[in-house]
Amino acid sequence: MSEAGPAPKPPIEVIAASLRAERVRAGLSLTEVARRAGLAKSTLSQLESGTGNPSLETLWALCVALEIPFSRLVAVSRPQVQVIRAGEGPAVGSEQSDYRATLLAASPPGARRDVYSVAAEPGPQRSSAPHPPGVVEHVVISSGRALVGTADEPVELRPGDYICYPADVPHVFQALEPGTRAVLVSEHH
Repeated sequence: MSEAGPAPKPPIEVIAASLRAERVRAGLSLTEVARRAGLAKSTLSQLESGTGNPSLETLWALCVALEIPFSRLVAVSRPQVQVIRAGEGPAVGSEQSDYRATLLAASPPGARRDVYSVAAEPGPQRSSAPHPPGVVEHVVISSGRALVGTADEPVELRPGDYICYPADVPHVFQALEPGTRAVLVSEHH
């Protein structure tokens, strides 16, 4: 059976177009968004032109500056039935640790959640700055072990374990075993 259809756009093209659209929608200049996100204007310009290679931290800073959920920068329109095979989908890596988040399902209009597949390896923890007020994260570990939760009280999780925590405070994810995998749901209120 053939799966014909248009080839998916590379993630940086999706990010570039979304970033420009969201900045224009917010009525902000490159300079102002860069200032709010703590980035160089040249970095933001490169990202909007599709020539940059943003880290997870850079994209989160831009989302906070634009007051939008992360999924708005990386989501691609998909049909009603959607399958994302392991290793596919828009993935973004961390500068801090061996951690990659892949958007699996963006929050459609009226809904307020995004679903990610997380792949992490032992090493430095992934520290996240607070997200906008009211954001809650849900994590289920599918393999490996990890310390997950608020920065001041992370919890060790094993396969099948679930945690829910406020993400509007500093929070962490640190793989404790090779091949740690999880599903993360970010719930926006």
